[in-house]
Amino acid sequence: MSLISLARRGRAVALVTGALLLVPLVAEARPGGGRSSGSRGSFTNSAPPSTNTTPGGAQTFQRSAPSSPASPSMAGPSAAGAAAAQAARPSFARNMMMGIGAGLLGAGLFGMLSGSGFFSGLASLAGMLGFVLQLALIAGIVVLAIRFFRRRSEPQLAGAGAPYARQGYDAPQPQPAASAMGGFGGGAAAAAAQPQPIELSGEDFNAFERLLGEINTAYSSEDEAGLRQRTTPEMFGYFDEDLSDNARRGVADRVSDVKLLQGDLSQAWKEGDTDYATVAMRFSLINAVYDRKSGKIVDGSATQAQEVREYWTFLRERGGAWKLSGIQQTA
Repeated sequence: MSLISLARRGRAVALVTGALLLVPLVAEARPGGGRSSGSRGSFTNSAPPSTNTTPGGAQTFQRSAPSSPASPSMAGPSAAGAAAAQAARPSFARNMMMGIGAGLLGAGLFGMLSGSGFFSGLASLAGMLGFVLQLALIAGIVVLAIRFFRRRSEPQLAGAGAPYARQGYDAPQPQPAASAMGGFGGGAAAAAAQPQPIELSGEDFNAFERLLGEINTAYSSEDEAGLRQRTTPEMFGYFDEDLSDNARRGVADRVSDVKLLQGDLSQAWKEGDTDYATVAMRFSLINAVYDRKSGKIVDGSATQAQEVREYWTFLRERGGAWKLSGIQQTA
């Protein structure tokens, strides 16, 4: 094969690879993106009880932030941005390996173009051994660098300065504060902070159904103020992240005709001054993802309704209104 043919094939492969990398990946539709996000107070690590609406139970949270009964809404979008920025930072080891690989590949291509062959510098046994020793030395340096930077980052990841881990984080169970209270009344305060079952009224269930429609409407119209008013800061951070990702990809997620078909209370409890309620809901909606420039549908349907089963958790602080605290997919 001539060098000209090889170069043409290389350009074709590069063009195809670049095109695939530039194709926008369509995000999963509807609020929450089909993922389990948010928290359930001290029950964040525990699956909500199954109901007639969702007999298979629920998935664990994929995106969750630690919270405590006294401050269930501490995690906010600013912390989310910090976590996303941390995840987006380039890896030192990865950049080093890419640089080494690019250098070796460039040297080989230079040898081919000069007529000496890709492995022209390795023709002799001594050259081969020298090459292997250089690779071993470089690999050792990379391993040492990785260990060094891991040691430097571990104390920061373990501290309280990263309250908003998005992927694969299980929020710790709140512990009684009796040992920290000291003196008289510490035991009573600790007992009051423990989860206690509560009874809900018809007005509460009406509020849950109303929030189901209002949150979907606000998400569809990209109404950040409406979402912030009806969700905890943690959930607003997830919604805002998903909407920003849609804008970056050049798509718009539109939801309409949300109808609650069936709903069951899975769990209701109180932690300190905060009430929680996890509700299993089966509802229908029309959901389509549009290209922002052409207006064409790239995912979903603008006419065909789909049925969804999810667990929605709401919280209500003393004197306040119910807000969405978490969405979990069924197992």
